[in-house]
Amino acid sequence: MKMITMNDDLKKHLNDSLMKGVRYDGRKLDEYRKIVVETGISKSAEGSARVLIGETEVLVGIKLSVDKPYPDTPNEGCLMVDAQLLPLSSPEFETGPPDIQAIELARVVDRGVREAKTIDMKKLCIKKGEKVWMVSIDVCTVNDAGNLLDASALGAVAALKDARFPEYDDVSVDYKKHTDKKLPLTKIPVAVTIYKIGDMFLVDPLPEEERIFDAKLTVTTTKDGKICAMQKGGDLPLKIEDIKKMVEIGVEKAKELLKSI
Repeated sequence: MKMITMNDDLKKHLNDSLMKGVRYDGRKLDEYRKIVVETGISKSAEGSARVLIGETEVLVGIKLSVDKPYPDTPNEGCLMVDAQLLPLSSPEFETGPPDIQAIELARVVDRGVREAKTIDMKKLCIKKGEKVWMVSIDVCTVNDAGNLLDASALGAVAALKDARFPEYDDVSVDYKKHTDKKLPLTKIPVAVTIYKIGDMFLVDPLPEEERIFDAKLTVTTTKDGKICAMQKGGDLPLKIEDIKKMVEIGVEKAKELLKSI
């Protein structure tokens, strides 16, 4: 005899609702909650942003430092992304080393920025093989009310656009003084995560929807609609027709998110 779990009941209730095109908060399946993006929220960071998607809130900071380049790219700057799922943002998060969710979040942000070639990394070279600028993106969650992936990716791009180089005299960096020089950005990536629940596809999930999804696909595109990165999540596989539908949704909704930055 099969044991009925709380998730089974929740999934059935959600499926019944989604089949009617109704979500718990009254939105359509492809509708985002209100998006608010603020930049320049930190005086100590070289760039920063605060993103609200509904009640979900993340803070993103950019730190620029001078370091040695990677051996295989001696004439290019470096990029690092770190995600902190703070316990204050959700009872599900605990202190300690990054868990799989934090790793996934950092990976999605990193892959989108890196594969879109958002930053002209060669322009971050100070002296080939010796000194380059290191761009560190730090994501901190303030409140997890669903869809941290899209909020974090959006915050990273907004913070990169806000970033200014600190003063550097070829010897040391003065972090107390910021110049007017901005990062050499080329393309702006926008990540949209589409969730599959049963036969339904939706964006910007609530926590209840995130708990019972079958599969998800984060589609990152540039302003011209070109796909630069994708990442699949969830236990169940996706059919080719599922992926095509999810990509179509991702490309279309990216235009909406782009307006916020």
